Amino acid sequence: MKKINGSKFSLIIIATVLLWLKTYIVYKTSFDIKIENWKQEFILFINPLSFLLFIFGISLLLKEKNRNRYILITSFFISFVLFANVVFYRFFNDFITLPVLFQTSNMSDLGSSVNELLSLTDFLYFADFIILVLLIAFKPSFISYRQFSKVDRRAYFLIAIAFAFFNLGLAETERPQLLTRTFDREMLVKNIGTYNYHIYDAFLQSKSSAQRALADGSELVDIDNYIHANYKKPNDEMFGVAKGKNVILISMESTQGFVINEKVNGQEITPFLNDFIKESYYFDQFYHQTGQGKTSDSEFLIDNSLYPLSRGAVFFTHSGNEYTATPNILKEFGYYSATLHANSKSFWNRDIMYDSFGYDHFYSLTDYDVNDENSVGWGLKDVDFFEQSIAHLKEMPQPFYTKFITLTNHHPFELGEEDSLIDPYTSGNKTVDNYFPTVRYMDEAIKQFIERLKVEGLYEDSIIILYGDHYGISQNHNKAMSEFLGEEVTPFVTTQLQRVPLIIHIPGQEGKTISTVSGQIDVKPTLLHLLGIQTKDNIDFGSDLFSDDKMEFTVLRDGSFITKDYIYTSETCYDKQSGELTDMDACAPFIEKAANELEYSDKIIYGDLLRFYENDGLRNSKLLENEPAIDAN
Repeated sequence: MKKINGSKFSLIIIATVLLWLKTYIVYKTSFDIKIENWKQEFILFINPLSFLLFIFGISLLLKEKNRNRYILITSFFISFVLFANVVFYRFFNDFITLPVLFQTSNMSDLGSSVNELLSLTDFLYFADFIILVLLIAFKPSFISYRQFSKVDRRAYFLIAIAFAFFNLGLAETERPQLLTRTFDREMLVKNIGTYNYHIYDAFLQSKSSAQRALADGSELVDIDNYIHANYKKPNDEMFGVAKGKNVILISMESTQGFVINEKVNGQEITPFLNDFIKESYYFDQFYHQTGQGKTSDSEFLIDNSLYPLSRGAVFFTHSGNEYTATPNILKEFGYYSATLHANSKSFWNRDIMYDSFGYDHFYSLTDYDVNDENSVGWGLKDVDFFEQSIAHLKEMPQPFYTKFITLTNHHPFELGEEDSLIDPYTSGNKTVDNYFPTVRYMDEAIKQFIERLKVEGLYEDSIIILYGDHYGISQNHNKAMSEFLGEEVTPFVTTQLQRVPLIIHIPGQEGKTISTVSGQIDVKPTLLHLLGIQTKDNIDFGSDLFSDDKMEFTVLRDGSFITKDYIYTSETCYDKQSGELTDMDACAPFIEKAANELEYSDKIIYGDLLRFYENDGLRNSKLLENEPAIDAN
């Protein structure tokens, strides 16, 4: 701490040191930042300092009264940003990005989830601000308030610049190409600090905003070549097996694969799904690939076979883009399309994005009778949602393509006693314990819905696809999950926990479990092929799950990937069978491929490149080459 006039200290330095130490304490207590050696620990310790020196250093240019006011406002604002990251991290196990902050229309719907994440002790995150208020109010003798000379200011900012370059230099030695080749926000925070990370994120946002204006159709050529070089022809026996059938997609909120065929307290968690997979195709190595957009990201993947963005939700950031989504394609073949979700239209910006996808109708909150008796947690209970949706389904022209988005199995996993069909788990972790009863309730709701489809004569005329949209239990609950799983939740196990169920039921087809490594990005081409529609000329990164040539390779949004034999995550290669570390050479051939796919997909979205595909008449001409799935008339 810099001494002035003997034993006196500058308020600027006090504010800087308080926030610096608080930030480091928050790193260690509120975030799960993995440290592997002393250098990483040292970088983590010093990384807030350069930003704090700069931001508080601006007050050197102000007079005393304005300087104190600036220091207080700045301290409070930075503390609030840090606290916001803490609350966000408690559920999403991730750091806030600028696009997330613009998703204000979601805030009113977060209600119970946010309340669950807050604690009375959270005021401690603003303890340093309170100390500064008291120091300014009582003006103790050890505080100096003198004006600073030009020499003082120059020396101060030279020290700040030196710290910044020292920090960045150390980070580059520990993680080369840190700012150019990473999808991992934890890596950025660990090396350049949470505050500098937000500045870098703002830079990325500005860069992405400019990409569309500067993009041209030539950028699509390399991507198109890559996609078609990796195209896998469909299985001859499965192609067109569901031709002309209705399509019913069910998004199972927060449902992870570990609940299938599993028990808690001796009771089955998903008894209906366990039976339903016996008469359906069940993919037990199927992974969600969502980012910060969660459910909306899964929708984006399912309908477009493109990866979501690493920052924010593409439903918000690029809803005005042109897409060759499944509803748009099926419209060419006479399909009516609709989404059914008992939530407000604006949540995740769905009303705008669905238009871009080509959906004919969005049955939202206003289309349902929602009251206190039939609601819990985030809104309408799943049983009531499906029951009321039957009337909407019966009024649609056939064939239809419909997507149902469930709600009850959503954090904080609330459920009344009258709806609890199994007892909670007993780990002492409220989130994990209550997760199982809400999964069981959703399972029962789907069972009743399937029974109604049979009664209404829709079951035999429909292909039914059920999929988990994203994880329900984050890494913040690893201790309780370790207890349930009976093993330590390592990065390897965490990656395996990203498996979600995928069940495809086709009338007349026998059940079969398929263990091909796959992801949500594969659903679109798989579905279109089942309906008898060729995809060889589509801009899709997925491939047919039934293809004999399907490559067992799935990329997660954070850059991790899974193959038949290996799992790569946190810059570490694991043997998939044993879970043990293995030589990086085993994963090396896939690392560049994973990075390329994510980068190519990002280019399509940021540059709105599919508008060139549309405007050139390319898609329409290629659609005409495909034999129609049904008579459009």
